[in-house]
Amino acid sequence: MKKLIIILALTLGLSSISFAQTSSPSKGFSLGKWTEIQSAILKELNRSYVDSLPVDRIERKGIDAMLENLDPYTVYIPEEENDDLQMMIAKTYGGIGAVIYKPDVDGNVIINEPYKNCPADKYGLHCGDEIMAIDGESVHGLTSQESSDKMKGKPGTSVVFTIKRVRTGKVEDVTIVRERIHLPDVEYAGMLDKTTGYIYQTGFTEDVSVAIREAYFKLKKQGMEKLVLDLRGNGGGLMQEAIKIVSLFVPKGSLALTVKGNSNDQEQKYYTTSEPIDTTIPIIVMVDGGSASASEIVTGALQDLDRATVMGKRTYGKGLVQSIRPLPYNGQLKITTAKYYTPSGRCVQAIDYAKRNEDGSVAHIPDSLTHEFKTANGRIVRDGGGITPDHDIKLTDYSRLTYAVVAYGLPEQFALEYVRAHESIPAVEDFHMTDADYKDFIEFAKKKDFDYRSDAKAIFDQMKKRIKEEGLEETTKDELAALEKALDMDKEKYLTLKKDEIIPLIEEEIVVRYYFQEAGIQLRLRYDDQLKEALTKPLISF
Repeated sequence: MKKLIIILALTLGLSSISFAQTSSPSKGFSLGKWTEIQSAILKELNRSYVDSLPVDRIERKGIDAMLENLDPYTVYIPEEENDDLQMMIAKTYGGIGAVIYKPDVDGNVIINEPYKNCPADKYGLHCGDEIMAIDGESVHGLTSQESSDKMKGKPGTSVVFTIKRVRTGKVEDVTIVRERIHLPDVEYAGMLDKTTGYIYQTGFTEDVSVAIREAYFKLKKQGMEKLVLDLRGNGGGLMQEAIKIVSLFVPKGSLALTVKGNSNDQEQKYYTTSEPIDTTIPIIVMVDGGSASASEIVTGALQDLDRATVMGKRTYGKGLVQSIRPLPYNGQLKITTAKYYTPSGRCVQAIDYAKRNEDGSVAHIPDSLTHEFKTANGRIVRDGGGITPDHDIKLTDYSRLTYAVVAYGLPEQFALEYVRAHESIPAVEDFHMTDADYKDFIEFAKKKDFDYRSDAKAIFDQMKKRIKEEGLEETTKDELAALEKALDMDKEKYLTLKKDEIIPLIEEEIVVRYYFQEAGIQLRLRYDDQLKEALTKPLISF
């Protein structure tokens, strides 16, 4: 009898499950129901709400709130933000080509850095020049973004700046013709030594693969026998450009990438379709936690095909593919349509946005849930959390003070002061800040209000606050006073102590003001201990 009851219960349970499954609303029905309800709510609000209805504002907030429940890369782009989309995809905009700085809303716009061979540079604007008016309208009262928007415009159109010159103080009008500004993804290509070429790539916009090809041949003519492709901090971009870069260094017809959508029939394999330029040159790919998306496609493919030795730190772990879909009224939807997989079958996506905690947060995939895969020559690699380097090389450790100095923009601000006082500097390879220069920086920084506490002092302050909250202040006051005295350090003394950390950051900002962005990268290489260590590591034999 008991057995019969159990069987009956199981049968009824299965029946009810089956009934629930067959009677659940379809995906199409649920979507239609939601759309109808939303439309009805908007119509009723428009008809009955006590105040005038801010339709545009609530519409945008509703769309953004809906998409926030998916992943951070699926976003709505209205018509007025299409220029931002083009900047993201192609790094292009109409303007004069300059970085500006506006320390005071009621002050002038300062030319912080003109781009090489762009209109600002061609028409003679220099770092430190101040823009007082744009097309006759004073910039006083404008924010930095509002000023930037006025400087941008359709290529071929003119804009008139009232300029106060940094050297002479002379005020004059300068008419500049805007151009289509393209920010290069290959910011530097040069030789590290007689046989080692180096390419620093910062993005994956259209035709970056062409730039990589050109840089390769340039370096080859200079004697390159080994190539370093630096993708550290490269947040990615166009998938097709990543595949084209892989194709430069592997045989034609090699599998570079597999893309899988939300159903089995949405799988597509991408093979290299062009003849390579070099399938034998040793390659080092440098990566870190900022290397994402297309950077991981290139890194993963070259690693899986046993074509490069990957060095640095584990990459970000973004294995999601986005597509742009047109919407009514010239809007766009950037939507995640698939996940990508490296040639060995790895998905590098580190976060599962479909599974959220009760508080709405998402978590990284734990190492225990990752799987082993094999490269073309049988080396073991793993999925689930970015690309793990073949040689893990630690990053430079910076103090809390140095992070604060950077966060408050002190090197950039001091560089402007330096430019005002120095008409020229030596060539990049010969430029070094003197002790007197650094003393000037300390005096400059002492006047600035920023959090210069050490890590230990910041932790102590938190502990002291907690002790007070728990009523233990009186019983520990002598010990706390002694420890606080030991940890206290005045600004000048602490800046002097961390001189070796801070000087490279200031030097980089200074050389950029005289010799453009390329010089900054050259200067940075002087102090790049991670790269220097990478060059001592053995390369994987292929």
